[in-house]
Amino acid sequence: MVRPWRVAIIGGGITGLAAAVRLRDSAPEGTEVTVYEQSGRLGGKLFTGELAGGPVEFGAESFLMRDPAGGESAAVTLARRLGLAEEIVHPTVGQAALLVDGTLHQVPGGTLVGVPGDLEKVAAVAPPAADADRDAGGPLLADGEDTSVGELVRKRLGDAVVDRLVDPMLGGVYAGRADDLSLVTTMPALARAARAEHTLVGAVRAAQAAAPRAPGAPVFGTLAGGLSTLVEAAATASGATIRRGAAVRELRRTPAGWRLTVGPTRDAEHVEVDAVLLAVPARPAARLLAAAAPEAADTVGALDYASVALITLALPGPALPELSGFLVPAGEGLTIKASTFFTTKWGHLRRPDGLALVRASVGRCGDETSLQLTDDDLADAVHRELSAVLGAPLPAPVARHVQRWGGALPQYTPGHTARVAAVRAALRAAHPTLAVAGAGYDGVGIPVCVRSGETAAEEIITALEGSAA
Repeated sequence: MVRPWRVAIIGGGITGLAAAVRLRDSAPEGTEVTVYEQSGRLGGKLFTGELAGGPVEFGAESFLMRDPAGGESAAVTLARRLGLAEEIVHPTVGQAALLVDGTLHQVPGGTLVGVPGDLEKVAAVAPPAADADRDAGGPLLADGEDTSVGELVRKRLGDAVVDRLVDPMLGGVYAGRADDLSLVTTMPALARAARAEHTLVGAVRAAQAAAPRAPGAPVFGTLAGGLSTLVEAAATASGATIRRGAAVRELRRTPAGWRLTVGPTRDAEHVEVDAVLLAVPARPAARLLAAAAPEAADTVGALDYASVALITLALPGPALPELSGFLVPAGEGLTIKASTFFTTKWGHLRRPDGLALVRASVGRCGDETSLQLTDDDLADAVHRELSAVLGAPLPAPVARHVQRWGGALPQYTPGHTARVAAVRAALRAAHPTLAVAGAGYDGVGIPVCVRSGETAAEEIITALEGSAA
């Protein structure tokens, strides 16, 4: 009788759980999957909490409905697989604002993460250079080339477009600077278009045309019961053994597969498995890779991360604009880099008691001084700055919550995608039953993490089928 496969997934965030569901669906019946989560909570950056008696997201807020390459996103497909499709809700207010010279302006339309497809539409908030975007006489990006988003946009459109528009929009997603972030990794559709187009505006329009969406179709979605319901449903549907509070300290190759060392040194447990899927951030992944794949470990461990804090205030009856929130360029000199008006943006969060939930994001890569403040001081600073931006004192919050995410957001420098491809190629060649997945490799956002976990699970299945042949 053939022994069932034993697969260890290290990391119980949405990447690891999506991988576990895919193994349940696609691996042979009887496959034994165990998810090891160091903390006591599954979900990673998906964390639905409670504030002032109501639900609120303390981590990721929503997911893209469509894949940039076309079709529904992996997050939507997973929700459908888990029976949660009817729980998907969309923003009731979608218009965001940009703080420029102390005043809120609507974010211009027709941009791709701030990179304009129409220079006239952005001129009021981010005037392009006088000679902006002249025909380059050839493609903007050579095959195999990568550059930072900021470098390309500055060269084509000037500083104002980067500093006032692209940087705050990218910063709201990555907590990084446009001048440091890889075009290929953070904006792959634009990078593909730039390999053919001679102007940046043309590349933006080509990227948008490659993944059209129906007029009025929602861009974002979330779950009415909170994103933790996605986590819980995935854990249940996977049928995996879930081990919370189980730190995997070491990973060693054996003739038959892999040996995991789990738990404290004085009471360590050794577990033998056939395959391992690492779905943890880059630095813990590097520590586990060190013995079996030292070169891959060095590359993975070099990835930098930014820390952020999310401060949520429950405010009694404030006068908020009819906006989903606003973004703040670094040059405005505020602690806040972005704010979301939760109960304005999401109709399902509106409360009969009139309390408004407002969240602010703090922390930029390379400038994390504000994160040294105490929780109380940080919440007070956010309250003051929100009042100043909105032009009137906000009421005192009846409740507030500060969620700190240390080392939360990977900083993808140019060449990141090629480096990750090299790591994966080396692992497939030397250790095909060892895979890596997650935001540290493939990008941020729930759909990307889901797809990353599912792809890694498929690679594990292929490798185990090959070894059994």
